[in-house]
Amino acid sequence: MNFQSESMDFLFEAILTLKTKNECYQFFEDLCTVKELQSMAQRMEVAKMLRKKKTYAEIAKKTGASTVTISRVNRILNYGNDSLSQALDDIL
Repeated sequence: MNFQSESMDFLFEAILTLKTKNECYQFFEDLCTVKELQSMAQRMEVAKMLRKKKTYAEIAKKTGASTVTISRVNRILNYGNDSLSQALDDIL
């Protein structure tokens, strides 16, 4: 999927200026809805648990994610462009 555009470039340039976790909280709270942030955080938690070889049932119970979401994140980890995997490697 290619969603590159000037507006996406502008968004990512803004994100790249953030230096602290507090700046990230403030920026994303201003830009995103609570639901959008919760969804992104949930996907990251799912990815972390998949990396730790947790079952779909364990992940669904802990995160509240649907099996569709878990499957999607798993597919990204296995067949995506490796950016999510790299981020997990960097923080885990």
